[in-house]
Amino acid sequence: MVDNKQQWKAWLYLSPAIVLLLVFTVWPIFNTVRMSLLENYSGLKAAGGAVFEFGFGNFEKVVQYKRFKECLTNTVLLCVLTVPISTLLALLIAVTLNSIKPLQKLLQTIFFLPYVTNSIAIGMVFAAMFNIIGLRPDGINADTWGIINNVIQFFGGKPVNWINQGSQYWANMTVMVVYIVWNALPFKILVLLGGLQSINKQYYDAAKVDGTSRRRVFSRITVPLLSPMLAYVIITGFIGGFKEYTSIVGIFGETMGPPDAANRLNTMVGFIYDALSSNSQGRASAAALILFAIILAVTLFNNMVIKKHTHY
Repeated sequence: MVDNKQQWKAWLYLSPAIVLLLVFTVWPIFNTVRMSLLENYSGLKAAGGAVFEFGFGNFEKVVQYKRFKECLTNTVLLCVLTVPISTLLALLIAVTLNSIKPLQKLLQTIFFLPYVTNSIAIGMVFAAMFNIIGLRPDGINADTWGIINNVIQFFGGKPVNWINQGSQYWANMTVMVVYIVWNALPFKILVLLGGLQSINKQYYDAAKVDGTSRRRVFSRITVPLLSPMLAYVIITGFIGGFKEYTSIVGIFGETMGPPDAANRLNTMVGFIYDALSSNSQGRASAAALILFAIILAVTLFNNMVIKKHTHY
């Protein structure tokens, strides 16, 4: 406890952080709510002295916008597909790394490298891997099929138009799922590996004495004791998934889709950026609050479900 006579020093030390939070966190949140409740709010019009009425028209316009459902569907689909896959793979890799003693630190570093690499740069690399150069109008011949299609052809498969003009929605979504899962693995592996290393080894020694199979040890000891970390990576995974944007830009650019199907993979965050670029700050603020409400609802639901299966 800080002596009451010395509390002013504590407030003095905290004041820079408090000021930064007020300016860059509290005020933007308050201003977002304010702009969302101003009908057809525009920064340029406001600077010109225009007056806006309070109302919920911005929310109605967002929901009625023709691409809103498409953006929401893409966002939800990416979350539903990537979070379970990345969590399961991260768990298996973390368990494997924890059981490997030689070169363990080196392997941890290798797996963590994507986390500290720029997302746009990684997206450009993935785009180059799935890209097809000189694709003919018939969609059969091309000058260069790309790395991924070369691998597919090596094993006897047929090349697929993943991201180029004329590609299908499912092909675009497959590329995005592969990229997002790969990009999400490092952080989840790090968290789960830290949790594994903190589990008391006596549980495993007792199971070894009883002759318990590895599968039963995994399901009855590892997963239950690792459940708090699993809950954390699942919840944060859904939160990050609903904010997905940079990965799509990294692969498809600002078109958010193939050249002949622009905005096909647009997400809720992309929807907000589009509104901002058209100087519709009121609509963008309303979309941001709708996204916040969706994330909050999904987080509360996940927390309620996971809490029943979490062992502390």
